[in-house]
Order: sequence, then C-alpha cells, then structure tokens
Amino acid sequence: MKPDYTKGRMAQPYTQRSSQQSSISGKKVMLIFPPDWYPSKPYLSLPTLTAFLRKAGHRVVQKDVNLEMYDWFFSENCLQFILEKIPKQQERLKKISRDQGFNDEVRELRQALHECTLPYINTLAKKAESAKAIVRSQEFYNVDKLEWVMNVFREVMHTISLVYAPARICMPPMETDLTYKLFMSSDILAAVNDKQVNVYRDVYNHILKPAIEEEKPDVIGISIALSQQLFSSMTFCSMIKEQSPDIHITIGGNTVTRLRDVLPETSNLFSLFDTVIMYEGETAFLQLINAIGTDRNFSTIPNLIYKDPTGIHTSKVTTAEDMSALPPPDFDGLPLDKYFVPEKILSYLSTRGCYWGKCAFCDHGEGYTTGYRAKNIDQIIEDIHYLKSRYHVTHFHFPDESYPPALFKKLTKKLIEADLQISWSTHLRFEESLLYDEVWEDAKRSGCKFLHMGFETGSERVLKLMGKATTTKQIQQSLEFSSRHGVWNHVMGFFGFPGETYEDAKSSMHFLENNKEHVHSIGFGTFDLTKYSPVLKNIEKFGVAYKKNPEWNLALDYYFTVKEGLGIEDAEKVLEEFGQNHYRGWDLKIYIREYLFLYVSHFGTNKLPSLKFKFQ
Repeated sequence: MKPDYTKGRMAQPYTQRSSQQSSISGKKVMLIFPPDWYPSKPYLSLPTLTAFLRKAGHRVVQKDVNLEMYDWFFSENCLQFILEKIPKQQERLKKISRDQGFNDEVRELRQALHECTLPYINTLAKKAESAKAIVRSQEFYNVDKLEWVMNVFREVMHTISLVYAPARICMPPMETDLTYKLFMSSDILAAVNDKQVNVYRDVYNHILKPAIEEEKPDVIGISIALSQQLFSSMTFCSMIKEQSPDIHITIGGNTVTRLRDVLPETSNLFSLFDTVIMYEGETAFLQLINAIGTDRNFSTIPNLIYKDPTGIHTSKVTTAEDMSALPPPDFDGLPLDKYFVPEKILSYLSTRGCYWGKCAFCDHGEGYTTGYRAKNIDQIIEDIHYLKSRYHVTHFHFPDESYPPALFKKLTKKLIEADLQISWSTHLRFEESLLYDEVWEDAKRSGCKFLHMGFETGSERVLKLMGKATTTKQIQQSLEFSSRHGVWNHVMGFFGFPGETYEDAKSSMHFLENNKEHVHSIGFGTFDLTKYSPVLKNIEKFGVAYKKNPEWNLALDYYFTVKEGLGIEDAEKVLEEFGQNHYRGWDLKIYIREYLFLYVSHFGTNKLPSLKFKFQ
C-alpha cells in the first residue's frame, strides 16, 4: 500500500535558456516562515532553500517572522502597544453593550481590560523580558524557573488577547483561535480583512513591512508547514500586495502541497499571491526565480501552479531532488541567539520520503513525487561536522520521517568514529533489526538523547490492520533498550483506527501501564481520516464512509463513520478515559519536545524526576 511515486522524475541540473539570461541573474529573494510555531529552533525549509538559491547566485534574506513575533510579543515595546489599543477595545465593547445588552463574556472582558493599568503593563513587561532572558540562559535548567517562564508567557498572551477578543492568541501557539475556520477559503479571506481579531496585521506592520521596505526583494517565498499558518500567511500576502504589488509572491510547503487540487479553484484566495510550488521546492523555486521577467513559459517549470490571463493552471512537469546534490542547510542571516532555548538546536535532513511507507493512516508521502532517498553516510557526517563548526552548535534534530534502521546504525558508528561529540534527536520505527544491545550502546555513545517513536497501538490485531509490521514484543524490547541506555523515548499513539474496538484500545492502555518503567513520555490523540491516506483510498477495505462538505474546500481531513469498532465520538471518550487514568509519571511540567531534549542532554540521563508533578 505504498504511495504512488511515479508522478515525478529526479531533478537535473538546470540551464537557463532565455535570451535574457544576463539580465535575470542575482535576484533578491526574501524567504518567510510565518506564525504560528513554537520558537525553539529554525524550521528547516528556509535554510534548505537558502543554501540552494545562494549556490545558484541569488541573494537571499531569511525572515523567521514567527520567532520575531514572539520576541516582540514578550517585550516592553509590544505591551506598550497593547496598552495603547485598550481604549479602542473598550469603546467597541461599550457599543456592543448598548446595542445588544450586557452578557457575562463582555462583562468579564471589560473588567479584565479595566485591570490592565499602566503599572500592571510595566510590571508584566519586566517579567516578560526576564522570562526571555531565563529561557535563553543556563537558568533554563532550573525547572521551577522554567515553569515560571511558561506561566509568564501565558499571562502575556492572555493580556495581548484582550485587545483582539473575541480571538484568543495563545502560548502554546496551536491553541490560538481567530474565530474563523481554517478549512474554508471564504473564512480565511474574511479573517485577512478583520482588523479586530487578526493580530497578524499588526505583526506585519511591526516586523515584515519595515523589512520589505529595507530589503526591497524581487521575490518573496512563504513556507507553510501547518494549516494554522494559513491565517498569517494569507494576511501577509494580502498586505504585501497592497504595499508592493510588483513583488512576486509564491507559497509552498507541506500544507500547500496537500491543497494542490483545490487551490486552482479558489481564485479569490489565489488573488493574494502569484504562484504555488508543490512538493519539493529547490529546483522548482530556482527555475521560477530565473523565469520571472523573461519570456519563459511557466508551464515548463516543474511543481508549479500559476495564473495567466486565461486562468489558473498546474504544470504537468514534476521533479524531485537528488539528495546527494543538495548542499547543507544555510542558516546565515537567521538570529540564532534569539530562539527560546539556552543552546542552539539545528535541524538536518538525511533522507526524504519514508523508507517504510506502508502505514495505512499516514499520508506524509504526498509531499513527494519520488520515493525514499538518502544521502551517503560520509556526506551526512561531513555536513554535520560543517554545521557544528560554522554555527558553534552541538545539538541537532534529525527530522526525517522515520530514520532507516540501517542508516541509524551507520550514523551512530560514524559519529563515534568522527568523535563529533554532539547530542541529537530523531524519529524511529520499532524494528527487529535494532533489538541488539550493541545498537543501543552505539546510540548512547554517539550522543543520541531523545527519540520520537511511533507506537500507535498496543493491539497486535490493530498493528496488522495499520500495516505497521511490528509486534508488541518488539516494541517492549525497544523501549527497554532505550531506557537502559539513557535515551529518552517519546511514545506516540492514537485511538480510533477503523476497526479498532474498545478492547483493542484497552490493550494500548494496559501495554503502556505495564511498561511505564521504560516509557518516558507519551503523546496521544485520535485517528484523523486525512485527505490522501491509504485508508481513504481504500474505504471499502477499512469499512469507512465519509462525506465532503463542499463549503469546507480547504479541509485536510474528513468526518467519517465506521462499520465496526470505535467511531470518532467513541475514540474521543476513550482518549478522555486514558487522560484521566494514565500513569501520572507521564504528566510533565515541561512538554515542549526541544526542551525535553535539552534537559536530557544537559543532565545526562533519561531519569528526570524534577520534571514530574508531585501528586498528593
């Protein structure tokens, strides 16, 4: 049940054919990573594209607007700005009260605004600046201080939210709610122009607008990793077009790729930008940049959706990247010292695609046109050594979809041999070929500190339904190996896979409870029927029925029913039961994955009692 990777070919070195070649070289490109994401490390898409474009001779400005937004939020400057906005919000609420009468929500909001006095804002600003200083210093490793920091961040975000209400602007970012629906293009367009709730309009004016005026880019590319980033991204696109209509705007990223079939049908949304890059972006973006201002036909550019006077079109040419030809990511220009961590963490990708690619619930393969590829192990070690030396960093995250076991073993041995002395984290499947003490001893010696592990379920029957090709015995042994060798394991799973019964779900709970000594942290949810998942493509086999709402044109998952087993509501109830009854040792004061990684690296052990709540 592997994804279909026959729709693309490997990218070849590109030669500009236009007669205007001499006039197009060296364009200035601004790459933007938009909110909302946790500001703990650079997202890899910008440095990857930057390295490729700079190698081709283009000038690139990297703007992690997400990071700069949070740096601004937790500052005296921003909180004074919020204080100045309070009277306008109070007037709005007075009008609502006159027109609609008082209600509890308006009354509480007016009271909260009344309490936002100048002394309160000044005190909060000092706390916010102190919190940023702590999270960027060695005081970070005092868990009580770090807990205080997180509480300050929440207080600041609550205060900021007061002037954008009814929106809620939150930390962690995924809880932010602008009161509009992400899965409707009409709602996104309405949110873009809503000056009351759309905090990103002010973010644009304070952060992005001055940068564009200073840098004067020819092309702007926006990387959209999550659906949640559509609000900020479309807001930025709209305001860039108002400010500088001649700048060519292209959007790309995983979310954009998954929306490739509907974006050509959303002409109103498409009016905010010029082009869309699907799948992998290096070669496509380079060719697009070189083609702008020339006579080249955009239909010949791979992975591109574009518009012309006749409408919106999708290029029939697709490509994927040759991993061995890609340079290491280029982080130059990013303010690495401003991320909300005491030690810099950089990401590095050794592979693209998933070497396994058979899990029935997963549609990650839709981000690629060609299957699994990997860099040579010597190239990987050389790149890591280069990044460590250039950026003076010893902490790395390898965000490969699932690190291949053979490459994992080569990596650990080569890291030991090269004596790089780094700490690193990655994502790993439970594989029988890793069930050897030597493998985990090498992992420990090489600096492996934190692993995200796809547990999914503790039911043998459901594991087979999913196509996981692993057993609970292998999972148990892997967790024991990890724990004994000091490697933190974060176990990820979900309830409600089609055909899963309540008894199967209880098997997951019992398995984790029985192995709690070796399970360090967990992340659980419920099954989503995603747009391109093998389950959706084989609904009869999995006993699933679903219906698309035509108004929800940007939906990436669907409501569904099942013939047998747990439905959506049933799975939610099971998750709630698990939340109430699970082992309390998994309830940690700090849950951000980069923070857990740094704590394990710093203290040199996966036994960190200070992170656990003390229950009476």
